Amino acid sequence: MANESSAHRHGDENGRGNGHGNGHGNGHGHGHGNGHGDGHGHGHGHGHGQAPRTGLIGRALGELRHLITPHSHDTTDKVDSALESSRLGIRCVTISFVALLVTALIQAGVVVASSSVALLGDTLHNVADALTAVPLAIAFTVGTRPANRRYTYGFGRAEDLAGVIVVLLITASSVAAGYEAVRRLLDPQDVQHLLFVALAGLVGFAGNELVAQYRIRVGKQIGSAALVADGLHARTDGFTSLAVLLGAGGVALGIPAADPIIGLVITVAILLVLRDAAREVYRRLMDAVDPDLVDQVEASLRETPGVHDVGELRLRWIGHALRAEAEIALDPGLALDEAHRIAHDAEHRLLHSIPRLSAAHVHAEPYDPHSGAAHADIAHHRERTA
Repeated sequence: MANESSAHRHGDENGRGNGHGNGHGNGHGHGHGNGHGDGHGHGHGHGHGQAPRTGLIGRALGELRHLITPHSHDTTDKVDSALESSRLGIRCVTISFVALLVTALIQAGVVVASSSVALLGDTLHNVADALTAVPLAIAFTVGTRPANRRYTYGFGRAEDLAGVIVVLLITASSVAAGYEAVRRLLDPQDVQHLLFVALAGLVGFAGNELVAQYRIRVGKQIGSAALVADGLHARTDGFTSLAVLLGAGGVALGIPAADPIIGLVITVAILLVLRDAAREVYRRLMDAVDPDLVDQVEASLRETPGVHDVGELRLRWIGHALRAEAEIALDPGLALDEAHRIAHDAEHRLLHSIPRLSAAHVHAEPYDPHSGAAHADIAHHRERTA
């Protein structure tokens, strides 16, 4: 029968660790994404008595602390990191919501006065972009809830559901903008206050570009595909706002159709954003990861002393955190405690070398390049699920 050993290491504030192992048989081991103290020979524990700092000064102090103090992977550190990521995400979407709402309100006032359909399309898009902050904020909040016996992986996938809502909001804004542009082409109306229309377009560009940079930066920092998609959405909004200037210029030159035509161009731009955002959200829902990331994990495992080969390897995103499952082949003559130590060493290396990896399950098995005996009992199950 398959044999396993498992151990958990928790670093305390003085860098000390303790562990316990249990197992039967020989040659198998597995590890989980917990911290490592001296019980593993790494000595990486440090205190977590203070709440995570926020703000520019707090982040700077955190980076300085990271440089002078080895980073721990104990359970408390993982919880603090997850909470800090969620706080950054919530703060980002809150600031973005306020900035885009102000931008949209300024533009809406000019729309009422000017009857510009191009500016109307841009305003509708900005309103939709602002409203995406609501599902994202909810997702980041829900994602901080701890795992339980029903949701054993936690609630991080709430971000993926928020990404679906973001895609739906982008779709709605494109439909509304396209409808108004076509209607105005069929029923032309004069556009008034062209200077204010042009200025409103510039306001839209500035507001969206600032929000886009902020969202993309924070999204990449915390590994949130939904937030990055929303940032790309805002960036395209900024460039479509500049298109409003072209519409106003065309009308000023005596081409009334320029305004609704630009409205259609904006609609096409929104659809392009929709395609990219939908693709990113789809990939997260389907547990897709960057193949280069898989190569990094495999390379890290192969570099672990004692590892002869790497078997099945799986990665998945859960919200803005990664989880890994891997098989490593070890010398079949190793004692149980030595196989167990190597498995945790491999796990420890992964947690240090792979960005945003929150947990790793490393399964050790006897190395035998000519026989599949180690998996003979479950081979037919694997064939059905491959």
